[in-house]
Amino acid sequence: MATMRERYQKNAVPELIKEFGITNILAAPKIRKVVVNVGTGRIRDPKQLETIEKSLAAITGQKPIERKAKKAIASFKTRIGMGVGYSVTLRGKRMYDFLDRLVGAALPRTRDFKGIPESSFDKDGNLTIGVKEHIVFPEMIGEDVRFLFGLEVTIVTTAKTKKEGIMLLKHLGFPIQR
Repeated sequence: MATMRERYQKNAVPELIKEFGITNILAAPKIRKVVVNVGTGRIRDPKQLETIEKSLAAITGQKPIERKAKKAIASFKTRIGMGVGYSVTLRGKRMYDFLDRLVGAALPRTRDFKGIPESSFDKDGNLTIGVKEHIVFPEMIGEDVRFLFGLEVTIVTTAKTKKEGIMLLKHLGFPIQR
């Protein structure tokens, strides 16, 4: 089976060039980076935070960075400098490996999954999706999971329009619904 990178080079680029009338191969839209975020807002237990950090590292193959609060918000009981989540930015080989696992294994295992709606794209062709349970990834073994948490995946593209971003990811095998 072809990897995401091979599908991009062999299938997506020629199709996008033909479809949008692009004259230069380097002007074809491509995936720039993938950002994976986990919010830990109400969780204060250090063991749970460590579990989230280890799980995110296993899922992405890269150590996550703890994100700190920039503002103090009394109603959320946060203070400046408090940890409010973890983030991982993937580029290159790790990015394509993660996308292969996301499209090939995680999304099909998601409960009641019918496809990614086109409304998940912004005007620049970037896709943001939420995964409610982290156990849909093949790296998570069911017996070792103590609690569930969700994560957000943002796929940043070089597309200039929403339509270019949608078509790029469709050619790469993403299950996008109309």
